[in-house]
Amino acid sequence: MTSQMADVIIRASALSKTYSVKEGRARKQVQALRSFDLEVKTGEMFGLIGPDGAGKTTFMRILCGLLLPDSGQVAVLGFDPVTQQHKIKQDIGYMPQRFSLYQDLTVEENLNFFTDIFQVPRQERSARTQRLLEFSRLGPFSKRRAGALSGGMKQKLALSCTLIHTPKLLILDEPTTGVDPVSRGEFWDILGELQQQGVTILVSTPYMDEAARCDRVALTYAGQILALGTPDQIAGQFPHQLVRIFTRQPYDVAAALRQLEILHSVELYGDHVTVALDDPVTVVEIIRKNLDKRGYSYTSIDSGQADLEDTFVYLMRQLSQATQPELGNDLDSHAK
Repeated sequence: MTSQMADVIIRASALSKTYSVKEGRARKQVQALRSFDLEVKTGEMFGLIGPDGAGKTTFMRILCGLLLPDSGQVAVLGFDPVTQQHKIKQDIGYMPQRFSLYQDLTVEENLNFFTDIFQVPRQERSARTQRLLEFSRLGPFSKRRAGALSGGMKQKLALSCTLIHTPKLLILDEPTTGVDPVSRGEFWDILGELQQQGVTILVSTPYMDEAARCDRVALTYAGQILALGTPDQIAGQFPHQLVRIFTRQPYDVAAALRQLEILHSVELYGDHVTVALDDPVTVVEIIRKNLDKRGYSYTSIDSGQADLEDTFVYLMRQLSQATQPELGNDLDSHAK
């Protein structure tokens, strides 16, 4: 992690963006960003966390000058990304969700192509390409066609192509979605090395384990920022105590516990159910009796501290219940 991060490299103030979306025969207005305020400091690893439709991609495209906001102000490296894009394009690297590699070109040929795109000086091209091949661990595969690479290797190649002009700011839109866990870990190790070299990284991800590796994160939902801070600071905002129930019948257990009015919330997370409560000693005994009575099996019921994911789901539910109560039970699908 970077210890000194005084300068602001991205500053957004009151950004708003609305799309007109066709729905059947009619069109409706969808607000992607709502008075979005955010600052990213030079040298930090900053994470944008949120489900699809949270506004992450819209925000990143505005930063790159690819999209105009409806209102608000934004500065990247001190410049307006729309009217002064020529002053920042050599200092930013943008890797969208669907980075277009040339499948019939080899790894090395793809890198060479991007040296042309970014007009890398000819005397530097060979050295940069070799450095990136080594850095991305793709050296042994330099002659392999991009179409024959694994998902993780394709993402490493896409990152290398984005880095070919040595940007100061790296903007990555969900770079590891659909990539296997081992490759995800390797990819984030590379990002950590880049940060140590002084590159500022803004990355969006739906994965909470990745979010925990960032210096700071913004939890985003429905175009708004729900919380901003370090992962530990945000996890500390959870207002209740937690109990996790590990079971092979998570859906049945969750449905049963949601009938208990003494619980603040019941959330479903794959192989376990998380319950928010204020009196764990008394309430856990009530939970045990309730599940035993219904014949539901469980391997353990453990008390624990809230993490980033627990807080995010709690904040999303609070917002949904305040603005759109009918969405309250649909939030389980947003946590990964």
